[in-house]
Amino acid sequence: MPIASVTDFFQEIVHDLHTSLYLALGGSIDEESLNWSSQAVELASTGIKILILLAVLGFFYWLANYILRQSRAKIRLNERRTKIVRSVLRYVWIVASLIAIMSQINFEPETIKATAKASTWAGIYYVLWASSGQIIHRVLQHYGLNASIEQLLKNILSVLLLVLGLASVMAQFGFDIVSLVAGLGIVGLAVGFAAQSTLANFIAGITILLEQSFQVGDWIHINDNEGRVVLIALRTTHILTRDNITVIIPNSNVASSEVINLTSKNFIRFDIRVRIAFEDDIETARKEILQVLSNTDAVLNRPETSATVAEIGEYGVFFIVRFWVKPAAVARIPKIKEVLQEEIKVAFDAANISTPYPHMRLLMPKDVDYPIATKPFATTTQIVPEELPLTKGK
Repeated sequence: MPIASVTDFFQEIVHDLHTSLYLALGGSIDEESLNWSSQAVELASTGIKILILLAVLGFFYWLANYILRQSRAKIRLNERRTKIVRSVLRYVWIVASLIAIMSQINFEPETIKATAKASTWAGIYYVLWASSGQIIHRVLQHYGLNASIEQLLKNILSVLLLVLGLASVMAQFGFDIVSLVAGLGIVGLAVGFAAQSTLANFIAGITILLEQSFQVGDWIHINDNEGRVVLIALRTTHILTRDNITVIIPNSNVASSEVINLTSKNFIRFDIRVRIAFEDDIETARKEILQVLSNTDAVLNRPETSATVAEIGEYGVFFIVRFWVKPAAVARIPKIKEVLQEEIKVAFDAANISTPYPHMRLLMPKDVDYPIATKPFATTTQIVPEELPLTKGK
């Protein structure tokens, strides 16, 4: 390609950019020459007008904040409400500044009007969003619902206000909101069919949060898992076991399973089994067992503990020992049972109470001479001839 052609190509690009910039600054394409000096004067004039308008709006914004600070104590505004009022004033100042700038740079009146309406709707939805959290908190506090439901409702309301706010803003600029909502409904239906399990877990999570059959911090037993609830999310429930292992269970499984809440009451009863020999005294053994229970810090004195005979078995007398603990001690129940069994064994040894074990006692008649004659076993001997190896070819 000749050098002259390349030069003409770039010169054409520069000329187009030059013309586009001139038109952007308010010039006319009908002019024979680009009058940059007149455009610079007009641009400077517009800039000065914009600065004057911004200065005036800034002064009113400062004045409104000054009045708010001075009258805050008189009208009894708390810190949270003061922040909301300041946010509204700042938003009005920004929107007014934007409209003032648009009015000076030759925007269409319809566009400026639509921007003002859209900004008004956006401000209304912002105020609703900012005040919704406190309203939800008070309502849930009145009905005694937990923080998990509060966060869920806040998230749902935030999404709802965001969607409605965007729809209201877009409607001011001529968008067809009905068609858009219909399209989103079709898309949502398709997504719902594609993610049925996720939606099932989501709905089950909402049900769990609303029913409050268990809460974060409770110790529950579900299926083969037992542990403390550390998180109830919209899709899963997290349980921390005694082995410091987090078990994540889908909420649909939680909702359809039998859940045992061990910490739903102020105290919980557990039991262990202890046995003594037939020859030992039951009252003495009961006294030693109750003394061990009273010396254990984790065991409550009220309701009362008990040690009763549950069974007279083949290898001794079986006691069932029942005791009560607080919900905070449920995580240490295996350790508590082990310590109780060990201390009861030590107490039995000190009181000469034997702990029986499976054994067999042989009773022989007294009028039999010893040793008892036995008939010898008959034995036979058979010689098995050794097999000869096979010969090749035979």
